[in-house]
Amino acid sequence: MATALQNLSTYDSAGFIDISEKRFGLVVAEWNRELTDMLSNGAYETLLKHGAKPENIFRNTVPGSFELTFGAQLLAQHEEMDAVICLGVVIKGDTKHDDYICHAVAQGLTTVGLKYNKPVIFGLVTTNNLEQAWDRAGGRHGNKGVEAAVAAIQMLGF
Repeated sequence: MATALQNLSTYDSAGFIDISEKRFGLVVAEWNRELTDMLSNGAYETLLKHGAKPENIFRNTVPGSFELTFGAQLLAQHEEMDAVICLGVVIKGDTKHDDYICHAVAQGLTTVGLKYNKPVIFGLVTTNNLEQAWDRAGGRHGNKGVEAAVAAIQMLGF
């Protein structure tokens, strides 16, 4: 398990670019809202910590993780948007729905990023149970939202 080897909230900011004039779109799934709010807060605070202005961070919600792709596309199509960070939580259940959702979101976000030539970040927590999700939404494994914001900053400096 990758997060057992490295905390999601631990990173090296050396080499980060100036993001004070960059615009970030956050697309946050409402399904598992308590968890996704934690992810969103982690991403937002990380962007602010590294110089983003509050007025340049745009938070939008979609019903669930499956809809992250369309939300990302709506934001990414705007030329002034520099990066899009997508945050959601998919917890394995009794059916294989999680496989379909995670695959569709991964493929969809990759496609959107390539189509608009900008970072579209996959900040999806995918776990077997609720406890694991909490561990990755600010618990013992850190916060996937922090990791997603860091990835956006790093990709803007690529």
